Amino acid sequence: MKDIYEIIFHARAGQGAKSAAQFIAETALKEGKEMQAFPEYGPERTGAPMRSFVRISEREIRSFEPIVHPDAIIILDSSIVGSVDVLAGATKDTLIILNTGCNPKECIPEKDLVGELHTIDATAISVGILGRNIPNLIMAAAWIKLTKKIKFEDFIGKVRETFEPKIGKEKTEKNIQAMKKAYEEMK
Repeated sequence: MKDIYEIIFHARAGQGAKSAAQFIAETALKEGKEMQAFPEYGPERTGAPMRSFVRISEREIRSFEPIVHPDAIIILDSSIVGSVDVLAGATKDTLIILNTGCNPKECIPEKDLVGELHTIDATAISVGILGRNIPNLIMAAAWIKLTKKIKFEDFIGKVRETFEPKIGKEKTEKNIQAMKKAYEEMK
């Protein structure tokens, strides 16, 4: 059995993959787990494909190697599926969460799919509640619902603690409302 749970976020720079990874990792730390969170990007501009990584474990994490066979792949923008190998390293046990309002088979052909695919229209939730496309925390909430690796209440607490001083109570609560909607909708 694997001691370390590993996640890869695929997104475009500016969509909040780095922040979502950090929130998951910091929530795990708050719950007494070991964690790592780190992005992978170069001089790319906003909109360029990028990745962010998370490791969570009950034991000390000594590895600083790249994540090769993730337990979960979270894709914040379905438009990168054709240009980036988002399924690299996936196995039949890999959880894949794709942000799309389309038929998932249109985004990832069945012949290419390895792992367990779940979809949620995080963009629609985000635009509907926040007024703009910021799918990162919505996708993180979907992952929490499917895996229970961290407590949703603790994640909300971390978001509230971080966001309220920066963006105020009203905008923070809208973000939490969007996360709760995703958590409820994810099956």
